[in-house]
Amino acid sequence: MTALYPQPRPHSRIHWRTPITLVVLLAVLVGGFWWGWNSLTNSSAEPNCVEQKLPNNRLVPKQVVVNVYNGGARAGTAALVGEALEKRGFNVGKIANEPSGDKIDVVSVRGTTDNGPEIKLVAGQLNQKALTVADNRPDHTVDIIVGPGFTKLNTKGLPSVAVPKDSVHCLPVVRPSQPIPSGQNPN
Repeated sequence: MTALYPQPRPHSRIHWRTPITLVVLLAVLVGGFWWGWNSLTNSSAEPNCVEQKLPNNRLVPKQVVVNVYNGGARAGTAALVGEALEKRGFNVGKIANEPSGDKIDVVSVRGTTDNGPEIKLVAGQLNQKALTVADNRPDHTVDIIVGPGFTKLNTKGLPSVAVPKDSVHCLPVVRPSQPIPSGQNPN
């Protein structure tokens, strides 16, 4: 038979590794929260659009930024449409294939709202009825997506669109196509 020996008492030393790790992780969490909150509230991002009253209560092409996308049309169709819109005074932002890969039968126009003045002005340049899609974009740019059924722009597009008197509209910020050399005034 074996005799039971009394077990030695565990040492009563304190294990400091766990509390120190928890304090360090808590400090990282609080620091991340503070940095995120400051980034959110003190954003230095440029505005997407500028609210202003339109002169003569008309929206004209130079106040609209248009992106032209190819949604299944022949290669180069979006570039031709973009060049034609630029000649009419529109600010053309991007000319590329449709970013999400959607295919359009004829032509589609996307913007902030279905019946915004910028959508009406861009749709007034088209020779065919466009499917309009509202996507609540904050920058008030307009996208034209051309498909294989698209033929051409209207030879006499709308020169401007009337807006309600003294109404305020958010116009996209037009960025220069080339960077401004440092030390020079952009205006």
